[in-house]
Amino acid sequence: MMAVISVQWSACGDDPVGPSLEGLTTCDVSEILGKSLQGRDLSNCANLRGADLKAADLASADLRGANLEGTNLVNANLAGADLRGANLGAADLRGANLEGANLKGADLESADLRGANLEAADLAGANLTKTNLRGADMVHVWLKDANLEGADLAGANLTNANLRGAGLAGAGLAGADLRSANMEGADLSSTNLEGADMTGANLTGADLSNAFMGGANMEGANMKNADMENVNRAPELSSAQEEEACWSACG
Repeated sequence: MMAVISVQWSACGDDPVGPSLEGLTTCDVSEILGKSLQGRDLSNCANLRGADLKAADLASADLRGANLEGTNLVNANLAGADLRGANLGAADLRGANLEGANLKGADLESADLRGANLEAADLAGANLTKTNLRGADMVHVWLKDANLEGADLAGANLTNANLRGAGLAGAGLAGADLRSANMEGADLSSTNLEGADMTGANLTGADLSNAFMGGANMEGANMKNADMENVNRAPELSSAQEEEACWSACG
């Protein structure tokens, strides 16, 4: 049974396929569920905390600053949506399509994104602390300066991802595909990278101290000034990579 949720609307415009919501101060979410919200401007007016938006069509919707904390967005279509600064803490986004979405500065702490499609999404500066991203498609994702501490990215596809300056301390990246990923200056300390594929990755100046790296593929990776102090189960490296990396007193 769906609960009635109060939603504050301000100049949200007309529903393209349903009744006008202009001028309403509250809205029963059931009035809009089942209707396409594709491309709709919901910026700074949608309070959808805890709402059930499973499989909703929100492609290209403007959800800047929206409160979606704890919202059910399982299998929702958010491709190309503008979610800058949105609150998605503890939201259920399993299987959601976020391809090309703009999530700059969004809060996704403890959100569930298992199996989600984040290809080419922009998550620069986003908070992904303790987020579950197991098996997510994150090809070409932009995570520059994002906080992923304690996040679970086991088996995620991060091919060509930009993780420059990202915080990944204590994150789980076992079996992740990080081929050609840019992790320059990233904090990967105490991270689980066992079995990860980092072929051709850029790890210049990255902090890998105390990381678990058994079975990781480092072929062609740039290890210049990478901090490898106290690495657990060091991976196989070329002689050139060993010389480029720092193994003690790296600080």
